[in-house]
Amino acid sequence: MAKLGKRQTAINESVDRNRTYSVAEAAELVKANAKAKFDETIEISVNLGVDPRHADQMVRGAVAMPNGTGKSVRVAVFARDAKADEAKAAGAEFVGAEELAEAIQGGEQGFDRVIATPDMMGVVGRLGKVLGPRGLMPNPKLGTVTPDVASAVAAAKAGEVQFRVEKAGVVHAGIGKASFDAAKIAENADAFLEAIRKAKPSGAKGAYIKKITMSSTMGAGVFVEDAPAS
Repeated sequence: MAKLGKRQTAINESVDRNRTYSVAEAAELVKANAKAKFDETIEISVNLGVDPRHADQMVRGAVAMPNGTGKSVRVAVFARDAKADEAKAAGAEFVGAEELAEAIQGGEQGFDRVIATPDMMGVVGRLGKVLGPRGLMPNPKLGTVTPDVASAVAAAKAGEVQFRVEKAGVVHAGIGKASFDAAKIAENADAFLEAIRKAKPSGAKGAYIKKITMSSTMGAGVFVEDAPAS
């Protein structure tokens, strides 16, 4: 096993692995331990008591971070005519129809979110093998298949976070940056956890939220108690 450096050892020693912290306490501790030379991302990971192989236990959704995420989001929009103009005006970096699909099939990957008007799903559907594995396939349940492309682009740019449970029953997301105030990190975390609670599927049995961990990119994980914000 590689020997830990002094910085990493100090970070690990500052975290009590035998207790859970409130969201506010965790935000303070994680921020304090984010001492890398870059602006670390603050991440939250939630272990759920679901088996996503069953349709009635799938957990997915989207939530607007009250304070944004600190991440620049590049958006691709499938739309024509006036809707394409609306998407461009809202700040979408990639806008088009068949020509955009061809660019993506040719290897274009410079976007983080894909939005489409309903009439464009015939074109977008051909990209399932490309967009699906990246979790970028537009979905009406996430608000990314919509005639109101301007609002969808604005939401993505403002820090809307999409989430989907992985095969192991884990949901994770970036909820801010180490440069954020701890109070803003906590507020974002509360918003994300509330969205997870509301997304509880009908097929979930027993304990739904099993474990919550908050960390920074280079920091130690901090266990967070499952307590709704007051």
